[in-house]
Amino acid sequence: MTVRDPQELYAWDPDGLALVDEAMGGAHSAGPVLIYHLEGFIDAGETGGQLIEQLLDGRPATTVARFDHDRLVDYRARRPAMTFRRDRWTRYETPELAVRLVQDATHQPFLILSGPEPDVEWDAFTEAVIQIAGRLRVRLGTTFHGIPMGVPHTRPVGLTPHGNRADLVPGHGGVFDEAQVPGSAAALVELRLIEAGFDVFGVAAHVPHYIARSRYPDAALVVLEAITAATGLVLPDAAHALRSRALTTQNEIERELAEGDSELVAVVRGLEQQYDAIAGVATRGSLVAEAAELPSADELGEVFERFLAEHEDDDGDR
Repeated sequence: MTVRDPQELYAWDPDGLALVDEAMGGAHSAGPVLIYHLEGFIDAGETGGQLIEQLLDGRPATTVARFDHDRLVDYRARRPAMTFRRDRWTRYETPELAVRLVQDATHQPFLILSGPEPDVEWDAFTEAVIQIAGRLRVRLGTTFHGIPMGVPHTRPVGLTPHGNRADLVPGHGGVFDEAQVPGSAAALVELRLIEAGFDVFGVAAHVPHYIARSRYPDAALVVLEAITAATGLVLPDAAHALRSRALTTQNEIERELAEGDSELVAVVRGLEQQYDAIAGVATRGSLVAEAAELPSADELGEVFERFLAEHEDDDGDR
């Protein structure tokens, strides 16, 4: 199989490219960090989506390279939104997959690759990302998303680090040795960047599965803290906004629990017992933990679905 020329998939913005070169201060300076997240793969709690949204909100961003969405996006699978007003169409939200240059609070430049996950031509797309990373002298790539886990919202958000620089996220270990799962373009980008000699680390935030379909700012905040600690980027505005939203979300969940849903309370308390038992195993080094009595899978699913529906209705009433 012949892979199409990756250079056909993207176009440089001359002004943006010049700004990157100027911001990096010459060929001998350390290159920028590349933060990337692609919409479409699993992202429990909208972890990655929230973080990208916050990093771009209110921060000047200059497009450096733009991908050809007409070749990469299947519109019938993910139909772009259009606005109809009275008797005509007035707006079309064009999908945009692009690399942007932004700065942190200390004016340190970094890059963000975001937009819809390509539906096709993954090999050419990943090779294009490698070309862009090479031209921009990227020193470190980082990616992130949320995964649903059987954990309670009352305990710290866990992280699963990955990549050839997982050491940049100390204190967090993997939850399994090996697994084969459906692939994603972001995961393939990580694999190919490492094969090409780039340093990359990613983090998967553990989101309580009973709120995995709602926004969970706690997860985005923990991911942001891991990224800033690993890269040295200073992003206090993003951290403040996510911390405020996390507090609001926690209060809403506690309100639901206080209103007396005994099944949901049982789910959370059971997950707390399980979490603490596993944490105790790690601390004691024991191979045996006391089993926690949890509701069945069917019971969990029914309670989770009802909770999500009520949570979304409450948000819509505000």
